[in-house]
Amino acid sequence: MTAPTVIDVWVADLTFPGYMDRLHKLGAEFETAHPEYRINIEGRDFRTLSQEIAEAADQGRQPAVAEYYFAVTQAARDSRTRDGKPLFTSVQQAIGDRTEILGEPVVIDDLLPAVREHYSLGGDLASMPAVATAMLIYGNETVLKAAGVERLPTTWDEIEAACEAVAALKDGPEYGVTWSNQGLFFQQALAVQGGRLADNDNGRAGRATRLDLSSREMLTWAEWWQGLHRKGHYLYTGKIPDWEGNLKAFADQDVALRITSSNDLNYMGMAAENAGFELTVGRFPGRAGEPYGGNIIAGTSLWLADGLDEVTQDGALAFMQFLNNPRNAADRHIASSFVPVTRSSYRLLEDEGWFEAHPFHRLASAQLGSYTDGEGVPPCRGAQFGDFAGAQDVMTRAMADVLLRGDDPAERFAEATAEAQELLDAYEADRVENGVRSPQSLRVEYFRDAEVYTGAQLENAVKGASRD
Repeated sequence: MTAPTVIDVWVADLTFPGYMDRLHKLGAEFETAHPEYRINIEGRDFRTLSQEIAEAADQGRQPAVAEYYFAVTQAARDSRTRDGKPLFTSVQQAIGDRTEILGEPVVIDDLLPAVREHYSLGGDLASMPAVATAMLIYGNETVLKAAGVERLPTTWDEIEAACEAVAALKDGPEYGVTWSNQGLFFQQALAVQGGRLADNDNGRAGRATRLDLSSREMLTWAEWWQGLHRKGHYLYTGKIPDWEGNLKAFADQDVALRITSSNDLNYMGMAAENAGFELTVGRFPGRAGEPYGGNIIAGTSLWLADGLDEVTQDGALAFMQFLNNPRNAADRHIASSFVPVTRSSYRLLEDEGWFEAHPFHRLASAQLGSYTDGEGVPPCRGAQFGDFAGAQDVMTRAMADVLLRGDDPAERFAEATAEAQELLDAYEADRVENGVRSPQSLRVEYFRDAEVYTGAQLENAVKGASRD
């Protein structure tokens, strides 16, 4: 009997309870349907996975399928073997015109347009989207109604007005709003204004060579944020990014509004239930009187190793399709509130009554554009450039200085631009000289000052919520 072909799959262990158990179960299900293959799934620390992949490639043992965090998409595109060949090949080109692989229906044409666009360049889908999230605003509806705020804010001005109404409440929350000092919030704030972080259309029309962290859109966001803080409306815990502290403040009803990822939907619902208040959720607010420019997404995608033999490549591609078939993509959303990445998975959830029972879970998909063509908010494609994590660190530290030291936003973010440009230049040198091997080029987060959090910590943050 011929031994099964082994497909090595390295994924980011996102630390949420049961996360890896589900992936191992899917691997076993694929093996049952395709006994000629064995799916070897390895969960690795998401902070170091991209560096571990580069080290394995140098030793000639890179996985057939490798998961990369969205912040290192450019690094995945640029990575080369020691002999200068691309480390990965295009998923779309490897599929070609096939509609199924080993009997598994090809789903790339079913992907939500915004999600597919983020991982495409020149119309070519380089990697298979896996985890996708969007940015939302959450509110303690019980407190907001008591303050006379009848609907969730949809603009920055409405956030400020809601904060003022909450501040006037007797025995109300100490603060009106909070969000983490983390790069996603800057990116989304720029996107809704139609702003960019990098030249060449955010690195989409050509390689990004210049960064601008002090654009009009960035300063508009930073100045408004600073103003909310000075007025006592915005809660800043003083930590970067402190997802846990911000979640706990909302759970304890110390704050009425929280802006955060759609990935927190389940945790925010748990917080409201434990504390006994009504939850309301909406899309990330835009600027009053201005068109809503678009969105960014976060998450991960699966990359296909270049140079695989046909049998191994087909097994890897078939497994990618299997992970995103309607049932599995829908179940991933139910388990972790990640965006259902295909139209079919969205429709399945709709048909099964999931969204009727959990209406807030519709919002992330709606924010990224409807599951049907021609509808929804046009996406503002996320930036693509090297050492994205380093640039995020630079902007968060700049904002900390603006909030805590009272630095002038224009001056501080001009300094940040120069610092981020040095990081991009260092990445480009590493790309040209080494094919992207520096740990700095491959980092997904910058943890010099930041606290690492886990899914278990977030769950613990809401369990002790006060019902006062």
